Amino acid sequence: MKKSFGMVLAFMLSLSLVLSACGGGNSGSNAGAGTTNEGSADQGNGSASNGGEKVTLSFWTLFSGGDGDNMQAMIDAFNKEHPDIQVKNTKLEWAEYYTKLITAVGNGNGPDIGISHISRLPDLINQGVVSELDDVAEEAGVDWASFNQNILNASVVDGVHYAVPIDTHPFIMYYNKKLLKDAGLLDDEGKPKLEQSAEGFITFLTTLKEKLPPKVTPFALSNTNDDPFRLWWALYSQLGGNDVVSDDLNSAQIDTDKAVQAAQYIQDLYHKYKVIKLNDPDFYKNFQSGTAAIMMTGVWATGTWESTQGLEFGAMPIPKVFDQEATWGDSHTVILPVTKQEDPAKRKAAITFANWLADNGQVWAKAGHIPSKPSVFEKQEFKDLPYRSDYVSVASTVKFSKPSTKNWQIRDLAMFKYLNEVWANKLSPADGIAKMSDEVQKVLNE
Repeated sequence: MKKSFGMVLAFMLSLSLVLSACGGGNSGSNAGAGTTNEGSADQGNGSASNGGEKVTLSFWTLFSGGDGDNMQAMIDAFNKEHPDIQVKNTKLEWAEYYTKLITAVGNGNGPDIGISHISRLPDLINQGVVSELDDVAEEAGVDWASFNQNILNASVVDGVHYAVPIDTHPFIMYYNKKLLKDAGLLDDEGKPKLEQSAEGFITFLTTLKEKLPPKVTPFALSNTNDDPFRLWWALYSQLGGNDVVSDDLNSAQIDTDKAVQAAQYIQDLYHKYKVIKLNDPDFYKNFQSGTAAIMMTGVWATGTWESTQGLEFGAMPIPKVFDQEATWGDSHTVILPVTKQEDPAKRKAAITFANWLADNGQVWAKAGHIPSKPSVFEKQEFKDLPYRSDYVSVASTVKFSKPSTKNWQIRDLAMFKYLNEVWANKLSPADGIAKMSDEVQKVLNE
């Protein structure tokens, strides 16, 4: 899968993608910066320097808002605990991050450490931007078994570790406790009264529509792009649908019947049952203002809802509408970019830092993310955070995409394009999926 280092710039034109943040334009949170009082990682905490000299590492990140504050707090804590390793954070704009990273690495001016979404990792590997980690991880004592294996496996390409996952940020469900209580759909433990089935979820939503005032939207969801796509991916995966590309990553391989079934279910929510408001200009604001009973989006919204005065909400995995629990998700990972001259001391220090971030995920969880190491769930600082423990199980049910170098082009140019037409009732689910399959193959052929 790897190409030579010198070919990096030759592939720059392939990055002309329509970029969108993790939250589909609603990412980030208002959660304040956190500090960690937990001990440092069990592994890799010995001196990573050569001859006792201080190692200084440049770290490029794409985080803003609560994510940016929490990451800086973690860097500050790491630097304090590791006086022989000092990490310097450079915050880049999300929309420019990947282009600048690839350009800098190609020019030999890249950082010592970077961030990659798992969905972008195959492309960075293919372009020679990301280095292999197995040798340095073994030297630093990184225990790959300590990570959630579903998340970790998505970062392993052709049997090689290329990244240290620090989270997953999946698609989950939020609900307004007051509105559900008013509709008689909240139990004594503050959880929705909801049968986990296709019929049960529709009954739940239509009951909300019947019981609540007309101005209240039963289900706040966008009509285009990210979140309805994430719901489709989740339901398609719950049905046991294949990835949209073949194992050899060369052909479209959509399980047509299951893809159509999932699309039909969602189209019916919009147009048959009318439980989702059409042309909702801001479905986030709809839920935040207390005029939507439930909504689905990524876990990054947790911090936003926490900072919203008067909003009584709960969080949970999306319902098991079909055969098995599954949802959409991505992951932030730490990478060690390729350099012209490899510095073993810096590489060991860098992976020590990456492993420490994963071990101290209780701080990173403040914005809503699920830490990549299950051991973090047992830390008191994590347990003291509300809501997170209600959805940490989702980390094991995220259905990650196969490691195609064209994941984002497939999403934007094929899946968004034709699923949006289905949601707008301009295409039948069958026609939309057929056109989507043709477009996936077109992207793969380019």
